[in-house]
Amino acid sequence: MLIGVPKEIKKSENRVSLTPMGVEVLVQEGHKVLVEKNAGLGSGFADREYEKNGAIIVETAREIFEKAEMIVKVKEPQKEELEMIKPGQIVFTYFHFAASEELTVGFLKTGSIAVAYETLELEDGTLPLLVPMSEVAGRMAVQEGAKYLEKAQGGKGILLGGVPGVKPAVVTIIGGGVVGTNAAKMAAGLGANVFILDINLDRLRYLDDVMPKNVTTLYSNPYNIRSLLSDTDLLIGAVLIVGGKAPKLVTRDMLKLMRKGSVIVDVAVDQGGCIETTRPTTHDDPVYVVDGILHYCVANMPGAVPYTSTIALTNATFPYIKLLANKGIINALKESRELRTALNIYRSKITHPNVAKSFYLDYIEPEKAILEDNNSKSSISLS
Repeated sequence: MLIGVPKEIKKSENRVSLTPMGVEVLVQEGHKVLVEKNAGLGSGFADREYEKNGAIIVETAREIFEKAEMIVKVKEPQKEELEMIKPGQIVFTYFHFAASEELTVGFLKTGSIAVAYETLELEDGTLPLLVPMSEVAGRMAVQEGAKYLEKAQGGKGILLGGVPGVKPAVVTIIGGGVVGTNAAKMAAGLGANVFILDINLDRLRYLDDVMPKNVTTLYSNPYNIRSLLSDTDLLIGAVLIVGGKAPKLVTRDMLKLMRKGSVIVDVAVDQGGCIETTRPTTHDDPVYVVDGILHYCVANMPGAVPYTSTIALTNATFPYIKLLANKGIINALKESRELRTALNIYRSKITHPNVAKSFYLDYIEPEKAILEDNNSKSSISLS
C-alpha cells in the first residue's frame, strides 16, 4: 500500500502521525511511505531520519493526497485538506466529528473512508487510541490550570498546593475516566484538595480505593456540581461520550457561583465541551474570560508537548496502521471488530451511531455499508 504522512497544518499542532521507526517496519513489509517535507520536525524527527528508514520525502501535501491510498494524520482534516481527499481514500486520524457539522458534511462529500482514532473500542469498552492523549491532556489540564491561577495570568493568585499555614486550592474534576484520573493524580500530587465526579458508581469505588486521601469522589449530578463551584479554584471538564457530543454539565448561569479569577480547563472541547461557555482556542491564544472566569479550551492540548505525545500516540496507532496496510480496508474491517468501531464514515455513509445522532443524519451499520458497496474498487486501489 502507498501510505501518506502529511505535515499537520492545524494551528500550533506539532505532532506527526508516524515516526521513522514506523516507516522502517512498513517499508520492510513491502509498503511505500510518502512523508511531507518537515512533517516530523516539530516532534524532533528530521527528514533525514525518515529517508534513512526508507521514506520518500515530498515537497507538498497535495502530492501525498494525490498518490496515497491511505492518509495517516493526527488531527481532523482542515478545510484545504478536505478539498484534496479523493473518493475511496482511507483517512486514519482523530476526527471528533460530533464537534463539527461542517467537518462531518464536508467529509461525507469526499466519498472517502474515515477511520477515527477516538472511537476505536476494545471489547471491554476501553479506547486504546484515545487513552495516551487523554493521559497527556489530563496531566496538562492541571499544569495549565495551575499556571492560569497565577495573578500575572489573570487568575486569583492561588498556589495549587498551598503552603504550611495556608489552605490549598480546590480542584473539581467532572468525569472519572482517563483524563479525569490523570488530572486527579497530578492535582493531588501537588497537594490540592481534589473532588472528582462521575455517574459510574463502580468507577467511583475504584477511584476511592486508588486515590490518595486528598481526593474525594462524588456522584455527578447538578446539585453536587453546584455545591462545589463556590469553593472551586480550578474546574476541569473531563467528560466523554464516545463519538458523540459532550453534555453541557455546567451552564453559564452556574458560573456566577464561582469566584472571579477561577479557572476552567475544558478537555472535552474536542467533543464540543461540557461547559456551556466553552469555545475552542489555540496554543497561540489559549484563554478567554467569561463573567470573570478564565477559560482554557485548547482543542489539541497534547500538541504542546509533541515529542512525548507523538511517541505515545504512535505506540498505540501503529498496529492498526500496519493492519490496514497489510490487509487493505475491506479485509481489515472484516477481520477486526476494533477497526469496525473506528469506522465513522464509509464512502458517504455514516457508520457510527453517535456521529449520526449528533446531527440527526442517517446511520448504517459498518457491515451493511461494506456489503452494500457495489464498487469496492475506487479510483485508487484499496488493497
